[in-house]
Amino acid sequence: MTKAVKAIAYGKFINAGQTCIAPDYVLVPRERTIEFAEMIIGEARRAYPDLGPDYSSMINERAFDRLTAAITEAELGGAKVLRHHAPSDRARRILPPVVVIDAPQESVLMREEIFGPVLPVIGYDSLADALDWVNSHPHPLALYLFAEDTREQSRVLDRTQSGGVTVNGTLLHIAQEGLPFGGVGASGWGAYHGKQGFDQFTHQRAVFKTGFFNSATLLAPPYGKRAKNLLKFLMR
Repeated sequence: MTKAVKAIAYGKFINAGQTCIAPDYVLVPRERTIEFAEMIIGEARRAYPDLGPDYSSMINERAFDRLTAAITEAELGGAKVLRHHAPSDRARRILPPVVVIDAPQESVLMREEIFGPVLPVIGYDSLADALDWVNSHPHPLALYLFAEDTREQSRVLDRTQSGGVTVNGTLLHIAQEGLPFGGVGASGWGAYHGKQGFDQFTHQRAVFKTGFFNSATLLAPPYGKRAKNLLKFLMR
């Protein structure tokens, strides 16, 4: 749990969550959701004790206001909210890290990409339930799996789709130049990095040259005995 918390907090709160592959939510065994959430907010307080120069501001006031309203909506809907001890500062667009437990499914936090320092935590009863939850939503740009059991790793990888995966970490797959980076389905098409990037941005033009005699003319109408014999020859 400690390793997972450090990796998830890092991946979520770097640049105040404003990266395309920041964890958008975390699925946690239901009996450990409170423990996990408290550890995450504790790690955020340790990493950014005073929200000084190591912590990023929101890109604009609109983004700040959107997430502030989304947090309020979730809290009014019954979610438990854990906050960093530092206050929000709209003038500087500083939104401290927030962890939200069991946000309502219809809330903004669960319907839209967050792109900010707000982390919803969702409890699950079995790995099968967690996989069903992931697969009932659009395929994510990134998936992060924390498991030491290689059978569990294979089960999750075999039964989900995502743009890329880091096992027992966050963000790191994007830094591997030998691995393609891109989405799938709603999270995007195509990939780049290394050879995949060269192929993605290169048009492979097809060129075919006929020989001295163009055999396709033998298949042109009107069709008769010659065409039937040629078809029999080709289908042998």
